[in-house]
Amino acid sequence: MQHTFRLIIDCPDQIGLVASVSQFLADHQATIVEASHHTDQQTGRFFMRHEIGTDKLALDHQQFVEAFTPLAEQYDMQWKLTDSARKQRVALLASLDSHCLVDLLHRWHTQELYCDIPCIIANHPQLKQFADWYKVPFHWVNFKGQSKEQAFAQIATILDEYQVDLTVLARFMQILPDTLCRQWLGRAINIHHSFLPSFAGARPYQQAYDRGVKLIGATCHYVTRDLDEGPIIEQAVKRISHSDTAQDMVRKGKDCEVTALAHGVRYHLEDRVIIHRNKTVVFA
Repeated sequence: MQHTFRLIIDCPDQIGLVASVSQFLADHQATIVEASHHTDQQTGRFFMRHEIGTDKLALDHQQFVEAFTPLAEQYDMQWKLTDSARKQRVALLASLDSHCLVDLLHRWHTQELYCDIPCIIANHPQLKQFADWYKVPFHWVNFKGQSKEQAFAQIATILDEYQVDLTVLARFMQILPDTLCRQWLGRAINIHHSFLPSFAGARPYQQAYDRGVKLIGATCHYVTRDLDEGPIIEQAVKRISHSDTAQDMVRKGKDCEVTALAHGVRYHLEDRVIIHRNKTVVFA
């Protein structure tokens, strides 16, 4: 894996912006491995993601940040520089359905997802078997033996102890309290078993079956205090027919769920997602 820095920029669209950034990189012997740009015509915002090779770069990470800051201030940028060598710490939260959890663990185990998974948290103790197989610390939080407020306080404590960067709700069928939604804003990803905004809430496959749809899907999105309305990162769909039962739709929908969630998590880990209002720019 080539060592790179990732320069992520969100700022007002301006003439000369790309030229100025490119000149800065050239002046410091930076090689652009990948470049992505987008202008939101409606809001006048410009988004950029540059992946920069470090082999000949004359600056280390801290020196780059210090040298680039005056240019960032000139163009009123919201920006960050990340190091591809740093593994983010990702906590997985799950309930009884294990398909999304196991899929992410497999992709991590085979190094398709470049991250560390320091813990798995579940409200069903049966999921410990998967944590044990992958040798990941497991924490069972009992939602029935205590109040939800106490349970979520326990979860927050665990995540703090592991210094988690990203929390993934891998079919964790509990609604997060507003305090945690605000605390984890932009750092918590959920998979919803519906092609949002259609069929939000409970039993979406039954809703889709009752409506007679010909496409079903799943939506990977950031968690916000507005249930199932966070910025969408990725969606996956599958065609169905009149002969499919609601149970068939659940089975086929699971394929969409694992695909959308895995892609969404990878895009986040690779700094390919920029949140803009209640939408995202995804440089996939």
